[in-house]
Amino acid sequence: MLNPGESAPDFALPAANMDLIQLADYRGRHNVVLYFFNKDHTPGGIAEAVEFSERVDSFAEHDTVILGVSMDECLAHELFREEEGIEFELLSDAEGEVSRRYHALKKWEAHGMVRYGIDRSTFVIDKHGLIRHAFYHVAPKGHAAEILGLIRSLDSVDA
Repeated sequence: MLNPGESAPDFALPAANMDLIQLADYRGRHNVVLYFFNKDHTPGGIAEAVEFSERVDSFAEHDTVILGVSMDECLAHELFREEEGIEFELLSDAEGEVSRRYHALKKWEAHGMVRYGIDRSTFVIDKHGLIRHAFYHVAPKGHAAEILGLIRSLDSVDA
């Protein structure tokens, strides 16, 4: 697991529109809320994405961008963004490489089959690339409001 105070692992992943997004691009300019979710079009995935999307402007007031990551392909993300009105980037980690580095990819066995999936996780990364908050096993409902509160308190600490 990653902990507050550690450097956030850098990455480059394709967004829904196929543009490559790098965490390093935000360093020195923006805080980043990086959240990992199971899948597009699932009840939890929809709830969490919509709640973050409804607060995009509030996050932007605090120099913060939101990036959602799942193992869905870019085209699925694009459709999901259009259908749900998502106002931030969704990144495709199809191989699970970045999810592994953030300890958000979990392995489990069911009926003799080994499966991998995302453990819903969120990281608040400051402008210096340090993890300020790390959450694993996140419940999607109400989570975006909680994270916005932490971003606001981050501003007062950094001021």
